[in-house]
Amino acid sequence: MATAAATGIHLHDLPEPILTHIFSLVCDVRSRNAMSLACRRWRTLERATRSSLVLRGHVRSPFLLPTCFPAVAHLDLSLLSPWGHHPFLLHHQQPPPQPPPPPQYYHDNLAEQAALVAARLAQTFPCVSSLAIYARDPSVVAALAPRWPGLCAVRFVRWHQRPPALPLGADLAPLLAACPALSTLDLSQFYCWTEDVPQALQDHPVAAASLTRLDLLCPASTEGFCSSKLADIAAACPNLTHLLVPCVFNPRCIEFVGDDALLMLAAGCPRLSLLHLVDPSTLSPARSDSEANEDAAVTGPGLEELFAKLPQLEDLALDLCHNVRDAGPSLEMLSYKCPKIKSLKLGQFHGVCKGGWLHLDGVSVCGRLESLCIKNSADLIDASLVTIARGCRRLSRLEIHGCHKVTEAGLKKLSSILRSTLVDVAISGCQLLDAARSLRALEPIRDRIERLHIDCIWVLPELDQLPQTPETTADDSDVDQVDEEMSDESRTKKSRYSDGNDGSDESSSFWFRTWASLRCLSLWVPAGEVLTPLGDAGLESCPQLEGISIKVEGDCRTCPRPRQGVFGLSFLARYPRLVKMKLDCGEAIGYALTAPTGHMDLSLWERFYLHGISDLRLYELDYWPPQDREVNQRSLSLPATGLIQECLSLRKLFIHGTTHEHFMRFFLMMPVLRDVQLREDYYPAPENDMSTEMRVDSCGRFEEALNTRLIPD
Repeated sequence: MATAAATGIHLHDLPEPILTHIFSLVCDVRSRNAMSLACRRWRTLERATRSSLVLRGHVRSPFLLPTCFPAVAHLDLSLLSPWGHHPFLLHHQQPPPQPPPPPQYYHDNLAEQAALVAARLAQTFPCVSSLAIYARDPSVVAALAPRWPGLCAVRFVRWHQRPPALPLGADLAPLLAACPALSTLDLSQFYCWTEDVPQALQDHPVAAASLTRLDLLCPASTEGFCSSKLADIAAACPNLTHLLVPCVFNPRCIEFVGDDALLMLAAGCPRLSLLHLVDPSTLSPARSDSEANEDAAVTGPGLEELFAKLPQLEDLALDLCHNVRDAGPSLEMLSYKCPKIKSLKLGQFHGVCKGGWLHLDGVSVCGRLESLCIKNSADLIDASLVTIARGCRRLSRLEIHGCHKVTEAGLKKLSSILRSTLVDVAISGCQLLDAARSLRALEPIRDRIERLHIDCIWVLPELDQLPQTPETTADDSDVDQVDEEMSDESRTKKSRYSDGNDGSDESSSFWFRTWASLRCLSLWVPAGEVLTPLGDAGLESCPQLEGISIKVEGDCRTCPRPRQGVFGLSFLARYPRLVKMKLDCGEAIGYALTAPTGHMDLSLWERFYLHGISDLRLYELDYWPPQDREVNQRSLSLPATGLIQECLSLRKLFIHGTTHEHFMRFFLMMPVLRDVQLREDYYPAPENDMSTEMRVDSCGRFEEALNTRLIPD
């Protein structure tokens, strides 16, 4: 700054092309907004170079659309308010004249509004090549798609039920007919029937042939694609490079997916570089830890043939709910047949890596892997992890789920070997790893790890009495050198935190160790548990932690009243940089109405989970209220509203459920709150507005009151 002041040279003096290129490299929305406030020239450049825009308001009048962003290429209309309703309703529906008009009256009125808004959008954003839209019915797509015939990427969103009267493929037909050059189609948040997609692709062969990326992994759908439908997709889209699809792997079902179907898919789409084939049950937000009793029709020799036909494969996910036996030899062939493989996810695979000798076997032969996820592998042991660490030295992300023979010792040896690369770890559903053991196992990378997921299972005292067996204990000779390098550091830190007693154990010093690089933390919490033991488990200090995701799951109806009166959100106040939180209680089940004697209803459980949120300086909060499945209700209660309102630093608030209008009025007393929205993004989203819930008019009144307030900053 002193040099610039002395020479009189300023960043503002850079030539226009250079400054424009600098602005185009900035992607963070908040940073771009701050840059636009520097001066008028910077504001003009920021608007001229912004390529992505998410519209959040209600399109009540076309003249309210911003006209100062001509270079926008990605336009997101999926979050228009009120969420989930028709995006082209310019005004609230007035009572019909007397006598009541025919249904065609409403259809023509909506069509005129849709044409008006679509024309205005195309005029305002002429360069759109990527579009996201909440398409509750085909009329939305039919109005927008012809305005941008050069669309390359489209993402549909729909959590409401599919209109039953629609013919097969009607949801996608307007898009495929108007955009023949479409290359990316994302239906991962769009509920439709499995018969819709193949039918639409077959009816529009030109657009289907141009597709290179197709994502069909929607958690709302409980049905997968059978072998014939998978073959239809492969025949219609021969140029696919990315394919994500749920499949029927259950051998008891008709037209299940087995070796023949996989080979047919590989023959039809030989250019695939990303292939995710998963069982539909694995997409459910609720955790399932049940063990498989049947074998899948996917075999090792079949997988070897599949890999031989896909030499460009870089990312592979095979997440099944049925056993795949003796997968080790086929995984060894994966390294030779697919030399570019970097990411691998395996579910219900046996023999992934035996680790019985010093030589590498199974998945450990894939030395180029950077991401590895192993789920429900019954024979994965500590020696397997050590062998994987020896062979896959580039691993930066590791996830293990439901591997019940893995212990703290094996995971610690793995993290020691991969200390220089491993920065993202997820540990869940492992019977021998509670929270404290998981954190102690990651001690070698404590100063390097950036993303972490653990289960908040606090006490497993029975593990201390388990005998050490060859299956659960790895050979220390594999990591002797690594342990020697870390011994000096461990002794130094132990003496630093010890109280001077020579007999103090290592756990007493572990409490106050710092996770210096941890920026994102994810926690799974059983219903009725609390967060307060998190510090004693080892997460006392996280100076760089910016975001936390907490998922509460379980049946609150069978839980006793918590011994402690609060969940423990105030404990998170010790993380100074924590500004974003996702609190997901959507899979916590309880009584929405009157609870039986001795039980707590959902409003009391919400008070339990949200107590202490006022102690946090949050900038953004996503909250999923608990639910009562018997009445399909996920509604924000009055105690929850009052507790959230006490978090005065909130700028963005997203409630993934419903509530009452007079409850929403509490949020108007939060001084800096700027962005609030109700999102029923779960299946099935409520079709009709209930008599006392937020309706279109209610959302409009609340938004007007929110937008007319003066924001201090």
